[in-house]
Amino acid sequence: MTTPENESDAEAPFCRAKALLSELLGLPQIQAAFEGQEASHAQRVYTQAPTLWLLVMQRLGGGLTLDQVVKDLIQNHSDILPENRRVTQGRLSENNSAYNKARQRLPVQRIEEFSHRVCDHLARRAEPAFLDHRVFILDGTTVTLPPTPGLKKAFPPARNQRGESVWPVACLMVAHEMQTGCALAPQIDPMYGPNNSSEPKQAKKIIDRLPENSIVLADSGFGIFSVAFHCQLRAKPFILRLTKQRYKAYIKNATLIEDAAGYRTYHLIWKPTAQERKKHPEFPVDAAVEAFIHQVDLENEQTLELVTSIEVDALSVGELYRRRYDVEFDIRDLKVTMDTENIRAKSVDTFMKELLGSVIAYNLVTQLRKQAAKLINVPPRRLSFSGVWTTFRYDLLYKECGTLQEWNHAFQRALVSASGRKLPNRKEPRSYPRLAHTRRQKSTKFQKSLRKSKRKGPAPPPD
Repeated sequence: MTTPENESDAEAPFCRAKALLSELLGLPQIQAAFEGQEASHAQRVYTQAPTLWLLVMQRLGGGLTLDQVVKDLIQNHSDILPENRRVTQGRLSENNSAYNKARQRLPVQRIEEFSHRVCDHLARRAEPAFLDHRVFILDGTTVTLPPTPGLKKAFPPARNQRGESVWPVACLMVAHEMQTGCALAPQIDPMYGPNNSSEPKQAKKIIDRLPENSIVLADSGFGIFSVAFHCQLRAKPFILRLTKQRYKAYIKNATLIEDAAGYRTYHLIWKPTAQERKKHPEFPVDAAVEAFIHQVDLENEQTLELVTSIEVDALSVGELYRRRYDVEFDIRDLKVTMDTENIRAKSVDTFMKELLGSVIAYNLVTQLRKQAAKLINVPPRRLSFSGVWTTFRYDLLYKECGTLQEWNHAFQRALVSASGRKLPNRKEPRSYPRLAHTRRQKSTKFQKSLRKSKRKGPAPPPD
């Protein structure tokens, strides 16, 4: 964003949301998408653009309530609202009902389109990570939702021999860029029920949305022919981990081309098995993938088995795969740090909007982290996500700026502050015991009426 040429321009009102998008994204098409409005309404304050921004702000604030985000809007961000007498005279009510109606009125396709534009733009701007390619790490995760009838129908809870559990479960397939951690909009499907989906099916849908010149990297759950063949159809090189059992089966039909200290490399014309053809009747008769299988020795006397379509040495592929675990930190930052796993939405429509708003908010923070890292010439992941997020909120969102010049100064100070959020250098990575997250309390208001009706039982017949 350029500094105004004269003082009168500098004193003119400006929209901090636009300024922030301009600084972080720098793409006029995204600003135009953000500014788009529905047909004008003289009495309507919460038009599409401010409603969309408030959805993102809710997630940037770590899951702010409607009351909190409306109060913050009036105190710090009224400049994003359209010209209205109530706004200019400072008479806008702090009641959240108008924003709640606007949030329900906002089409989910609108925020979905905006989310895809932001995610795709940042993904395409990522620097190459391997052989002049970007690398996207795929992984699956789940979120549990409030047990409302609508959410339970769309995302059925798990069932066992004792019946149905309480919490609806949504299965998310994510793709995060290796260098910056920026995320594509996830693929969202039910985990249970008649319309459930599997991770390989979800992976294919998100592979279709990867930018050009991208490598797919994923763990052993994706090291199967159907995923590799789909990558080949979409011209996406892949690096997939193999289970020990699959590795032993595949090398029977492979040719050993190199056996050196620390690794072994095989060449394989990978074809589907009869069972895979039965499961995927869409495979052509001549379906095959030319691949290389690498077995790399690890320090703990274990081995790492990988299959790739890239003709490169085994040690380089093994070293790149070591960074697969970065996606686990990204999922933690999105779900736990930003509290996306506790979305309070009661309907499918609102859940989708808040989830996509979370992804936009997450990507804005990763973009600030990327720019701050460039300032001190370190990789973006060298800076703490939670630390940069704190800087984002208190040095940008809640900062009082009356002019564009003041905003420019605030943004530069935020970059300097974020660049100081470096993670400590540890000789060995931390090791944590695997612990289960605390489950939601089951005494929720969503179930009270149901339990009450069950206790009462059927009404007695009239005398």
